[in-house]
Amino acid sequence: MKTPVLIVGGGPVGLAMAGDLGWRGIPCVLIEKTDGRITQPRMDMVHVRTMEFCRRWGIVPWVEAAGYNRDYPQDNAWVTSLANGYELGREPFPSPREERPPPQSPQKRERCPQNFFDPVLARFAGMFPHVTRRYSTELVDFTEHPDSVTAQVIDHAAGASETIAADFLIACDGAAGPCRERLGIALAGNPVLTYTTNVIFRCAGLEKLHNMKPAYRFIFIGPEGTFATLVAIDGRDHWRFSLVGSRKYRKLSEAELRTAIERAVGCAFDFDIVSILPWTRRELDADRYGTNRVFLVGDSAHQLSPTGGFGMNTGIQEAVDLAWKLAARLSGWGGEALLASYELERRPIAARIVEEAAGNLARMLSTREDPPPPEIFQPGPAGDAARRAFGTKFTAIMRREWFTLGIQLGYRYENSPICVPDGSRAPPDDVATYVQTARPGHRAPHFWLAPERSTLDLFGRGFVLMRFGTAPADAAPLVKAAAERRIPLKVHDIRNEEAAALYERRLVLVRPDGHVAWRGDSAPGDAGLIIDTVRGASMVK
Repeated sequence: MKTPVLIVGGGPVGLAMAGDLGWRGIPCVLIEKTDGRITQPRMDMVHVRTMEFCRRWGIVPWVEAAGYNRDYPQDNAWVTSLANGYELGREPFPSPREERPPPQSPQKRERCPQNFFDPVLARFAGMFPHVTRRYSTELVDFTEHPDSVTAQVIDHAAGASETIAADFLIACDGAAGPCRERLGIALAGNPVLTYTTNVIFRCAGLEKLHNMKPAYRFIFIGPEGTFATLVAIDGRDHWRFSLVGSRKYRKLSEAELRTAIERAVGCAFDFDIVSILPWTRRELDADRYGTNRVFLVGDSAHQLSPTGGFGMNTGIQEAVDLAWKLAARLSGWGGEALLASYELERRPIAARIVEEAAGNLARMLSTREDPPPPEIFQPGPAGDAARRAFGTKFTAIMRREWFTLGIQLGYRYENSPICVPDGSRAPPDDVATYVQTARPGHRAPHFWLAPERSTLDLFGRGFVLMRFGTAPADAAPLVKAAAERRIPLKVHDIRNEEAAALYERRLVLVRPDGHVAWRGDSAPGDAGLIIDTVRGASMVK
């Protein structure tokens, strides 16, 4: 069997990679060693940037209708227990139906756990006849050649072994997958932040067992500090309880986990355990993101605490970055250095996010180093005062995790070899706040060109050259240079003063992933060199 791209791993990142390649017309094969069913959804938040990609793909309505209760409040609350304890603080958020997009985007975040989101992405990838998905098919080994990769796989359903030849292999096989180890790529960082055990359980009407307002996530704090969290998996009757251990591993029995759940809820109650998963929170980043023909994407390249919801979203950003570059190479117009830019652009972003996620975990567990005063567990005026003081302090600590638009949209490809710097100053790189800019390397800004039509809707298939002003600048040299190199390029004239002020230059060249590659007030004298740079075939000095 032959294919241009072999994707190993059928989680959300692998499915996004297959779908984006399919959307670009590139044939690929995805193999997944399991049957694809999700019994332990590991993610539940689809960040704003990922939803912008879903908008590009035309699947936003599928995400919205995937199954989460869109009327369920999304508050985060920290409590001693639910039925017989105290609420210490709360960060209120509207329900998915009520929440509105930030002004910097046409989309908002969505609550869509993996057991809902994976089927959406699988449906998207399944739209393309040139995308093949094969479940119960496991990678056994692979060999990289100068011009191809040969993979040995086992089809467990058929009980047969076979060889798949591919131009490129994409490792979306997760933290425990074989690809990174087979390449001999090491991980750097902290291999154990905590040992944690997740329990998915079913209980209809859990909210009726207590008088606290519903919340998407409860954080439980005892005399020993933060000890567990409870998350509304579907906003109905499925819950994920996470018992957060220490750096010392201890296997827990089902009886111990049931006792911990009842401690958190605050009473004995009937519930059905669906699945139990012990796992390890880590803070790790791969030394390299691949070779000439094998690339690590998602958890195979980095492993991070889920605090902040960055993991899957970071992986999908990587998939989109790599997919357009693969498409360019396979279509013949991408230069020899284009694929090397994947690691140069994405690895610094992932390293920053891995560190941020670990910091969020440290903030959530700060109560272990600085235990709460015993008064917060006691009734009466003294207890009320202690709870207010503690809640105010913990709320200030935790707010950094809840507001991360600067990370979700503000990542930028500094020193990218395929972006042409213009000497402008970078805006602040802040976790919570995001300032839109068309500076090369940054996400091209959102602006409403018409009702329901954003500038972001112009990007995706190929390069886009935006011309601003009532008297558009001459774009002929760039158009000619792109045509000579068979680069897909569309020119859009935008006669809107506010949009022009936002983009700051009369000509702005945007890459297929929606990041600015070059900008200027007139066509460059070396248009061919600019085009060669952004396609990875040359470099501006």
